[in-house]
Amino acid sequence: MKKSLVWIALLLALVAGGVAAWRYHVSHRPPEVQYKTAPVEKRSIVGKVTASGTLSAIVTVQVGTQVSGRIAKLYADYNSHVKKGELVAKIDPQIFEATVQQQQAGYLQAQAAVETALANANNADKQYARTKALKEQNLAAQQDLDTAEANVATTHAAIDGAKASLAQAAAQLHQAQVNLSYTNIISPIDGVVISRSVDLGQTVAASLSAPTLFTIAQDLTKMQVDTSVSEGDVGRLQVGMRTYFTVDSYPGQRFNGEIRQIRNAATTVQNVVTYDAVIDVPNDDLRLRPGMTANVTVVYDERRDVLAVSNAALRFRPPPSIAGSSSSGRLHHRPRGEGSAASRDRDDPLEKPDGKPDAKAEAKSVWVLRGGTPQLVSIHTGLTDGTVTEVVDGLAEGDAVIVDTLNADGTAPSTTSTSVRRLF
Repeated sequence: MKKSLVWIALLLALVAGGVAAWRYHVSHRPPEVQYKTAPVEKRSIVGKVTASGTLSAIVTVQVGTQVSGRIAKLYADYNSHVKKGELVAKIDPQIFEATVQQQQAGYLQAQAAVETALANANNADKQYARTKALKEQNLAAQQDLDTAEANVATTHAAIDGAKASLAQAAAQLHQAQVNLSYTNIISPIDGVVISRSVDLGQTVAASLSAPTLFTIAQDLTKMQVDTSVSEGDVGRLQVGMRTYFTVDSYPGQRFNGEIRQIRNAATTVQNVVTYDAVIDVPNDDLRLRPGMTANVTVVYDERRDVLAVSNAALRFRPPPSIAGSSSSGRLHHRPRGEGSAASRDRDDPLEKPDGKPDAKAEAKSVWVLRGGTPQLVSIHTGLTDGTVTEVVDGLAEGDAVIVDTLNADGTAPSTTSTSVRRLF
């Protein structure tokens, strides 16, 4: 009886140990991994460059003042249509008129000084002639002749000095007249006033720089968008490319434009380099206004009915345990004659039909699930739209490329995993 109890106790201990070992194994075994795949399929791909910019008139002039003073009159306001040469504002001219009158008096005084110098020179010439005649008759001393000759030179020099003073007075008078004319603020172009920076009675000071009174746009039916294009995208743009953009004021509506200029001056903000691509925009209905923010899209290339692979597949990299535990670490190449239509149509996947190399094709690799086993496949890619990429060579329609791995419970696989279950 005692021997039976010992065997029963030993049997129960063995069963309990086996259950404990099984539970430990289950709780500590690596989670199973599932592969998430996406099929390679034919579709159209549109290559786009997006950027933001600001609408403005093609020609915008800031009208300022070169003299200081009080704004006496305003003849233009916001949205006023003005003509070239039209008076748009008037600065109080009283101080400048008084300056002109003062300079006119100085000019007249300088003119009188010239006349006086001429008269003195004429009198000196006559005195010299008489003294010289008397000297020839020995009726005058040599000293008197020398004094008369010196008076002639002095009076003629005084004429030049008086004329110089007259010219200076004329210049001062002209400057005063010009400053007086600057009290009339004139529109330099035909256009529309889009900004007014002064009010009636306000005093403007032009001592250091010319203050801006008005901003005038020449023609609002023809506008431009100054866009900030990143240095990574500016190489895809060319002058003459068609573009479209949207503005927040008209949601869902597209406006068309054309690239007129790609400026070489770079702008760097927080180590981000951008370039200004200027886009011409027609605005016949005047719905677009200066200062609006435009979300610009430029279509630089398009492919129709080509094989496309998800960009997630190009970025996918398996955990080291998965890559090491499978035979997929070797790079596979699809034999010639198989794969995409592009590879079947030409011998060299990087060569265009005309025999010239395709500079846009890039060599990359993806993981393909074949027969339940992931394989690393070398491919050549072309155009991308940011979501999918054109496959030039290396894949066939219907291939399942791996885009992600997940555990059976939906979590990311551990990098120390050694047990892998391949699903297909």
